[in-house]
Amino acid sequence: MEITASLVKELREITGAGMMDCKKALTECDGDKDKAINYLREKGIAKSAKKEGRIASEGLANIYVNGNNAVIIEVNSETDFVSNNEEFRSFVDTLGNAILNSDANTIDEAKNISYEDGTLNDLIIAKTAKIGEKLSLRRFSKVTKTDEENFGAYIHMGGKIAVLTVIKGADETVAKEVAMQSAAMKPLYVFSKDVPADVLDAEKEVQRNIAINEGKPKEIAEKMVEGRIKKYYKEICLADQPFIKNGDISVNEYVTNNGGELISMVRYEVGEGLEKRNENFAEEVMNQIK
Repeated sequence: MEITASLVKELREITGAGMMDCKKALTECDGDKDKAINYLREKGIAKSAKKEGRIASEGLANIYVNGNNAVIIEVNSETDFVSNNEEFRSFVDTLGNAILNSDANTIDEAKNISYEDGTLNDLIIAKTAKIGEKLSLRRFSKVTKTDEENFGAYIHMGGKIAVLTVIKGADETVAKEVAMQSAAMKPLYVFSKDVPADVLDAEKEVQRNIAINEGKPKEIAEKMVEGRIKKYYKEICLADQPFIKNGDISVNEYVTNNGGELISMVRYEVGEGLEKRNENFAEEVMNQIK
């Protein structure tokens, strides 16, 4: 059977696969469109499996809210070209809303959420095959508040950073201001009590050695450590950080001054902690079309 351009176009519209993939599928299946669809589905699954070793460190972070429940999510792609695509953004929305309205609390549970005729994992596989990059549901956190509390949701740089805060007593504006603070100043913890003991001990040892190397006696060095740890808290703990709009007060004081109480914060920055791609993208494209 002759493989016409219109038949290739039709198969491409149905499957979303590339033009050359569609042409090859039709050739392999003697022009049978239904067989070609199954051929592409099978190859799509195989194709996505081969991508498991590839690095997906770009992507989007977003927040979805329904009443007193919210979820903050990060979904990764291999390139920012894909993450800026409207289809990818819609894909992230589908995952986020499905997780928000489910009982899932782990990645495995989320992947098993029913979606259309399959699961979210089936959707991830299908989108990986269609878009041609490894796509990954990296992480999510569910946050619940009471009626007396407010969410502060802030998305920065089009989804490269997402922050979700919970403030009791104060209004949503205060909660969002705190979320913006977190986006800008990168706190690692909410309160000083949240800093793990081993992290704190390691920092004390560093500061102690710095003081001793400066020639300070041991007893003086110990007192200096106390002061430097307070400064350390101001760098890494949201509550202790100087409020970005008024450095004379801390974030915690800003919230308290507005009749509120800081409850929690979740901050996602896309790709943090992941290895970054360093391929030459133009070279990669040229290799694919040779």
